[in-house]
Amino acid sequence: MRLSTSSTAFLLASSLNGGAAFVPTSLVTAPAAPTSSSSTSLNVASAPRVNSSGSTSSFPPGDNKAWSPDSWKNCIAKQMPVYESQEELDAAVETLNRVAPLVFAGEVRSLHEKLARVTQGQGFVLMGGDCAESFKEFHVNHIRDTFRVLLQMALVLTFGSAMPVVKIGRMAGQFAKPRSEPNEVIDGVSLPSYRGDNVNREEFTPEARRNDPNLMVDAYHQSAQTLNILRAFSTGGFADIARLHAWNLDFVEDTEEGSRYQKLAAKIDESLRFMKAIGIDTSKPEFTSVDFYTAHECLLLPYEQALTRQDSTTGKWYDCSAHMLWVGERTRDLDGAHLEFTRGVGNPLGVKVSDKCTPEELIRIIDTMNPQNVPGKLSIIVRMGAEKLRKNLPGLIRAVQREGKAVVWISDPVHGNTRKSESGFKTRDFDNIRAELRAFFDVHDEMGSHPGGVHIEMTGEDVTECTGGVSAVSDETLNKNYATACDPRLNGSQALELAFLIAERMRLRTGLPPL
Repeated sequence: MRLSTSSTAFLLASSLNGGAAFVPTSLVTAPAAPTSSSSTSLNVASAPRVNSSGSTSSFPPGDNKAWSPDSWKNCIAKQMPVYESQEELDAAVETLNRVAPLVFAGEVRSLHEKLARVTQGQGFVLMGGDCAESFKEFHVNHIRDTFRVLLQMALVLTFGSAMPVVKIGRMAGQFAKPRSEPNEVIDGVSLPSYRGDNVNREEFTPEARRNDPNLMVDAYHQSAQTLNILRAFSTGGFADIARLHAWNLDFVEDTEEGSRYQKLAAKIDESLRFMKAIGIDTSKPEFTSVDFYTAHECLLLPYEQALTRQDSTTGKWYDCSAHMLWVGERTRDLDGAHLEFTRGVGNPLGVKVSDKCTPEELIRIIDTMNPQNVPGKLSIIVRMGAEKLRKNLPGLIRAVQREGKAVVWISDPVHGNTRKSESGFKTRDFDNIRAELRAFFDVHDEMGSHPGGVHIEMTGEDVTECTGGVSAVSDETLNKNYATACDPRLNGSQALELAFLIAERMRLRTGLPPL
């Protein structure tokens, strides 16, 4: 189908930018006063039961009539901190019950609509950001640089795939992290594991490792500041496509991928000049602002419930801590509290699956989280490693196709490729990340399904946490700038290199010439 010149121009503009996602189109009501049945407190006395691995659910997950914002308390909640003081927890939760929502229902619905188009093969999702946000690293420059790399990646992916790119940051709420063990032992001393800055602190001392509910309030306020900064960058001129040359970071500019980006930017500059020459106004919001959404793992349920509000226009419940939430591999139990909570909110959802997930289990998860099979509601985020992905992903896709389920398939190529270097650093190899992405695209080509997106842990900082790629980080140079408090992240040049690799693969799928 041929597009007119003006249609082509606005397709480019809407694909790259698409307007301001952060303009609230539907306010939400304040939460009702807490009652004994709706309180978001977590009973300390019942903490051992909440952290148990057994099932004591009093009603089956998926029973929509039984859902309420606190119905997750009737299920087993894994990976939850145990707090010393119920009174202190209640006070923190009550504070969060009264704060303003971080996002609005209209914004959430806007993201949902875009993800629905991705399920039909009409878009690609880019999710990226820190492994875990921290209080000590909070700075406007850090947010700006990560946002800038995501803009670069989105530009490359849009030009490469010739389709809209949905931009979602692991930002403004990605604090809590699941842990393999509840305690950490160093030199014979055992303390609670570090679970993220909204639970406890990284330093290995009894005071720092105490699970402090007041940190949830601190995390809320930092998330609010982060969102304010993102709103300013996305609508205040920083994301103007005319500034695309300025999006390059200093340390990326000197790399091969930085050079490729500048050449691509020059091509788009030429297209913009052509648009202006034929009378298209490139000062409109479609060219000067960008849709940008936030997401984080739904892990700390007292926090998530406290920020859940009922939409005043539709009556639906939304978790107003983020536009999108995902449930992790360790908390996606069918009878678990995390699936119980997420199934009742109106936000787009994700669920991470590894090779441990069977086709039958995946269908049951989909039926629980998206019982109405609404397009755009649920994304399946695959994290397996290349070899396991080639073996296991076809069966999952086949089951979804057989049952007619509408999902977005997203690759998380970093989590299944973590190793420990000889120097003792946790790291990830760029070659392994690339291999898993290649396997993801290969399988979707074989199955006739749409590879809908990529989910990566990355930063705009010049860190040395993942080995390989154009930045040539090696095991020997990991200590040069290893800054993460949790898992290793791709730096800006590695992230941009990955975007070019994905773009080339997308062009191959559509028969377009190489970039």
